[in-house]
Amino acid sequence: MDCSTQCKDASGESLKEQILRLKKDKQAIILAHYYVDGDIQDIADFVGDSLALAQKAAAASEGARIVVMCGVNFMGETVKALCPDKKVLVPDTAAGCSLADSCPADDFARFIAEHPGHTVISYVNTTAEVKALSDVLVTSGNARRIVESFPADAKIIFGPDRNLGAYLNAVTGREMVLWDGACHVHERFSAESIARLKAGHPDAPVLVHPECKRPVVLLADKVGSTAALLDYALASDAKEFIVATESGILHQMRKAAPNKTFIPAPPADSTCACNDCAYMKLNTLAKLRDCLADEAPEVSLDPELAQKALRPINRMLELSR
Repeated sequence: MDCSTQCKDASGESLKEQILRLKKDKQAIILAHYYVDGDIQDIADFVGDSLALAQKAAAASEGARIVVMCGVNFMGETVKALCPDKKVLVPDTAAGCSLADSCPADDFARFIAEHPGHTVISYVNTTAEVKALSDVLVTSGNARRIVESFPADAKIIFGPDRNLGAYLNAVTGREMVLWDGACHVHERFSAESIARLKAGHPDAPVLVHPECKRPVVLLADKVGSTAALLDYALASDAKEFIVATESGILHQMRKAAPNKTFIPAPPADSTCACNDCAYMKLNTLAKLRDCLADEAPEVSLDPELAQKALRPINRMLELSR
């Protein structure tokens, strides 16, 4: 039984019906990342990757009193920095990010001090404290464009994702100094596993997120953000695809192209046929209902920190227009 639609509460409302009622009553909008479960994506007002969610939060929260960010904690912080006058909620504060955790702000500040005269470009997958140390942010969707907006001889620090940084160095010819961080989900993909899968599906293009390791990226027919991979799959004449990113994107791919087959690349260390982010999967419909009902957990940022973090966010949005 699908409890999201069939399990009723004492009033006779299903879980989805409760969420929709609460959303209306509370003047809330719901934002969801591509990596959360499909049932949350389906009930959200907007679904997207990190860049699109930031753009939507900056532009679409007018008229809303509450913004609920279904994703991971740094996304809630980004929304709060962009919408300081809104109440920003997250369904579960335990939804962290291994990549953000790999870059403690104190350590990153020392790293910056060791490389004076460098522009600091940080991936959006970071804490507000790390954002505040940065000159500009990037997402996987706009990173190349923003890096190439700087002079070819510019000295640049890139953090925290070493795989995305290495990919950018390769495609731009830069020699950015890279922080040694990584996403635990994308680190688990292996070239060997994908090569075996490709042997069984020789006509399937391989779609790879640039947070993957270099050997995996080299197997790709398309490297890009989740939104870019989705767009590529929809535009392609191919009938099946091998997808090397978090499995949540498969929901939108299958929904948008039901006549095509999307095959998740498995992690190297598991017999499981997909690669999930456990943090993203902490978002559930029940937690979404509860956070709307209780108006908690609420994201709070020190106003001074929020202002410092907002500067590189806004610069990213300006350079992405």
